[in-house]
Amino acid sequence: MPLPNTIQCRLKSQHESLSGIIRGLTETQLRAPVKPGKWSAFENIAHLVAYQPTFLERLRKIAHKDSPLFDRYTADNDPLFRECCQRALPELMEDLNTQRFLINNHLTQLNETGLRRRGIHPLYGGFDVAQWSEFFLLHEAHHLFTVFTLTAGMRVVAEL
Repeated sequence: MPLPNTIQCRLKSQHESLSGIIRGLTETQLRAPVKPGKWSAFENIAHLVAYQPTFLERLRKIAHKDSPLFDRYTADNDPLFRECCQRALPELMEDLNTQRFLINNHLTQLNETGLRRRGIHPLYGGFDVAQWSEFFLLHEAHHLFTVFTLTAGMRVVAEL
């Protein structure tokens, strides 16, 4: 049984919505803090890019180890997140696409047994590969929505 079609479709294209969400805004605008104590739109994008290798590494551990237990991911403790925050937007967008290709490639090569393998999230318990993929996509969608709301607010201010 392959990954559900809804997961496959979103894995292939959900991240592509980011280009349209940020269209017309400069990197400077995206980097500007909007809400005190909260990430900027750019930092949310950097987080999406930095988290993909973590997700892929988790998928690889699930493939090679029985029910591995993962720590909760905290972006502020991830050196790659801080590195991504220093990179240029075009570089991040390219990396987002490259990493997604690698994730899709890994998942499409799994057989039914591979898809049934499980990893343990410290808060939510055991997930099979499809559930981990759904978790990844919902997490990504949350940050895409955050970027959407932050940039929509910027556009309203610019119109005034």
